[in-house]
Amino acid sequence: MIIVEDLHKNFGGFQAVRGASLEIAKGSITGLIGPNGAGKTTLFNVIAGRLPPSSGRVFMDGEDITGLSPHELFHSGLLRTFQIAHEFGAMTVRENLMMVPSNQKGETLWNTWFRRREIAKEERALAEKADAVLDFLTISHLAHQKAANISGGQKKLLELGRTMMVDAKVVFLDEVGAGVNRSLLNTIADAIVRLNKERGYTFCIIEHDMDFIARLCDPVIVMAEGKVLAKGSAAHIMENDAVIEAYLGRGLKNKVKAHA
Repeated sequence: MIIVEDLHKNFGGFQAVRGASLEIAKGSITGLIGPNGAGKTTLFNVIAGRLPPSSGRVFMDGEDITGLSPHELFHSGLLRTFQIAHEFGAMTVRENLMMVPSNQKGETLWNTWFRRREIAKEERALAEKADAVLDFLTISHLAHQKAANISGGQKKLLELGRTMMVDAKVVFLDEVGAGVNRSLLNTIADAIVRLNKERGYTFCIIEHDMDFIARLCDPVIVMAEGKVLAKGSAAHIMENDAVIEAYLGRGLKNKVKAHA
């Protein structure tokens, strides 16, 4: 579904991504791990159109999407979330969801004057869809809460809900577990698995929690120093000496051996 070919991204003399090539298969939940500074988030930003590549190509379903804007990619079904959730705090959780679909009738002054009935009908449909999303994510009780007042984990669920309002094809999740308690992290994991299995979503996830990665992701891609270092199952990755040296640490290797 997503193919990245020999991607480079430089910031002046600093090479954040250095010839990364990878593939994200349709219908997969792919993990992307690596030490801080490995280039993971920069890679996400280039794929999602927030940064132009210095060189290399990105393809989605065989179409060259290199350099397309986030807005253009949004309409193609490619969405990206952030480590720090970007909610509209003064709006309710439900309103945050309802505003996601673009080209709504109420966005033009002409329609607000002369097509009020159509606007009202559209808003009812959006509200029903938002309520269905909230129910799917088990956060219906937050519908009328101001988004600024919900917890960090609930904001991550809200971001996931936004992708459901436009029926995304592929979603890039950046550290979805950062600052989230274990109970909510399990809720997020369950939602990701259900979206993958029931609705055919493709996911690529940056995450440092290896238990979370091992539970959800196959395959797992490892980056280090801007390059792809390894790819395989979580179990295979945790036994790879090069990966251990670059990222996981000797303590994890000893832990894996102790449980073997």
